[in-house]
Amino acid sequence: MDPRSLTPALRALRVCLHLLMAGLLALAAVRAGSGAGVGLAVLTGAVYLSGAVLPSVRDSQRAAALWLAALCASWLALLAATPDGLWVAFPLYFLQLHLLPVRWALPAVALTAAAAVLSYVRHGAPLNPGVFIGPLLGAAVAVATVLGYQALYRESERRRRMVEELIATRAELAAAERHAGTLAERERLAREIHDTLAQGLSSIQLLLRAAERALPEGSPAAGHIEGARRAAQDNLAEARRFVRALSPPDLEHGSLAAALERLCEPSPDPEVPLRARFTVSGTPVELPTPYEVALLRIAQSAFANTVRHASAARAEITLSFMDASVTLDVVDDGKGFDPALLSSSAEGGFGLPAMRSRAESLGGTFTVESAPGQGTAVAVSLPLPAGVST
Repeated sequence: MDPRSLTPALRALRVCLHLLMAGLLALAAVRAGSGAGVGLAVLTGAVYLSGAVLPSVRDSQRAAALWLAALCASWLALLAATPDGLWVAFPLYFLQLHLLPVRWALPAVALTAAAAVLSYVRHGAPLNPGVFIGPLLGAAVAVATVLGYQALYRESERRRRMVEELIATRAELAAAERHAGTLAERERLAREIHDTLAQGLSSIQLLLRAAERALPEGSPAAGHIEGARRAAQDNLAEARRFVRALSPPDLEHGSLAAALERLCEPSPDPEVPLRARFTVSGTPVELPTPYEVALLRIAQSAFANTVRHASAARAEITLSFMDASVTLDVVDDGKGFDPALLSSSAEGGFGLPAMRSRAESLGGTFTVESAPGQGTAVAVSLPLPAGVST
């Protein structure tokens, strides 16, 4: 592990492990007095120091395992020379648990404890319960400490990832809300321009036409009325361009029918096996932008309900142009529901009130027909405005 990546707590534990190893090797050397014990204590210290300074031991699991094997071998030689080498088993427990997988670390810790006890007995030291309890208790404490820390670390990482996902989700939600707010404001402005400015200019143009027809032939005011009528006509065209520019992106590069047909394209998600079909009935006419926006949004909302809640296999969207109205139908063969119960629930009917409000704001009607197990049919009918006919 790169020391630069350690937290302050882990860095402190690492320093403590170095100090513990140095102190126990010094104790073994002092107790040995002279001879092989001192040399083997120095050798074990040198092997341990090499692992602390060599980058390969930190970067490669294989190199770390070889270094640990060399350290254990030098420690076993130290055990053979002096019984005081058994105390070095304690830092070895932590190294084995840290560097080896659990399935290898636990047997290694058990063998290390057994070697420490056997070396003490082999050197003929007086036997007492502490000879057996000390190494075994140290091994148990090391195992509990390391495994407990690893469990806490995994839980901390899990919580950190959850927090990061929550932050990312909140950012995505905020972006989606901003986008939805932008679209809603564009739609509101388009509706306001259409219902006020465009309608007013259209009325002015009609009145000027009537005034033009009422004037006697050759009247000097006819030229002024003609100029005013043309100015009103030009400004009406400009207002309609504004309305078109403020329409939803789905309608920017195509007609309402094209947008509804794209809505029925197969989903790339294999968990959404819904097959949808779009059909047009009657002779299509160019609808005012607020009509296209309302019909598209209602279709999107109804189709989203079908995908999310209906568990349907098939759905059909039909756009019908009649003499005095345009009708949109969204039908599926899903599990259905009771509209009376759903409209009074806390969920608000999965967007049904919003769809109804859109239709009624344009003088239309909105109906839902459904029953448990019998699918759902959503229908909206909008009266065609004056001057638009099939």
